Amino acid sequence: MNFKLLPEWAPQDAVMLTWPHPDTDWAHILDDVEPVYITLCQQISQVQKVVIVAHNQGLQAHIIHLLSEHGVDLNQIEFVNALVDDTWARDHGPLTTANAHGELCIKDFIFNGWGNKFDAKNDNAINRQLVEQVANPTAHYKAIDFVLEGGGVEINEHGVLLATSECLFNPNRNPNLSKDQIESVLKEELGANSFLWVDYGYLAGDDTDSHIDTLVRFAPNNTLVYVQCDDENDEHFDALQKMEKQLESFCTAQGEPYNLIPLPWPNACFDSDGERLPATYANYLILNKTVLVPVYGDEMDGFALGQIQQAHPERTVIGVNCSPIIHQFGSLHCITMQLPKGFLK
Repeated sequence: MNFKLLPEWAPQDAVMLTWPHPDTDWAHILDDVEPVYITLCQQISQVQKVVIVAHNQGLQAHIIHLLSEHGVDLNQIEFVNALVDDTWARDHGPLTTANAHGELCIKDFIFNGWGNKFDAKNDNAINRQLVEQVANPTAHYKAIDFVLEGGGVEINEHGVLLATSECLFNPNRNPNLSKDQIESVLKEELGANSFLWVDYGYLAGDDTDSHIDTLVRFAPNNTLVYVQCDDENDEHFDALQKMEKQLESFCTAQGEPYNLIPLPWPNACFDSDGERLPATYANYLILNKTVLVPVYGDEMDGFALGQIQQAHPERTVIGVNCSPIIHQFGSLHCITMQLPKGFLK
């Protein structure tokens, strides 16, 4: 029976977070970053469970103390103990597929630190421990000899897979495979039946080789939500104009154009070294009843929330200040991974 990757808006059991700790690159800004994780736990736990990957028992005790202090219902929290290199759950977390009978297959792809840019040995081992410690024993588990990050792919309810060619065809991921062979793996393992390859799109400060979840997102009913740049003086202008033109050319299986919802571009954010940070509103998380959207204390925050509300009218849209997260060159979607209904014991 064919297993297909579920769109993010499919019913969920939980969201997985991998908690930052003093032995990660977050060490110098932990005091700024942990409040974002606490806010995420407060919001997510109101509508579903949170699975937290903790580096050790000491960190788990620290997290329990923090969450208790901030009124989080600990009955909604489950812990996985596993060694952690970093906290990008979207990219080291599992991609969960389902068949027509509702059976799940948890797909464990190789995470190689976005093309061997960073050490990822521990993070690449998290999914097996996640499955052993909290997954429903009726779910199938499959380790796949193919490099893929969750932030690199989007899928809709029709099995159309959306990705950037720059990321998935990059020789730092699966160098021995052709485009056709890569598509064949994505059809076999994720149940994709067609592809939209985005050939343009750029985000300053991005380590992922243009993950799709920073640029363009699927929403129900053949909708694409995407970042738009109309400032000719911005370094993103050329690439994002070309991306927009390409999105306008995409058609559904019925030959209809996609419904396009543009997101604004926040004002440029920089770190203390003057490096531009990857602030993007596209990096939002869809939950059972809500959508959590990264905001940056920017004048465009409100407009962005309204645009995402258009894409998900049946959900409550909530902004979460992610200014601390972009200092490690990711945002809200990058630090979360949804676990669909039936995943947990």
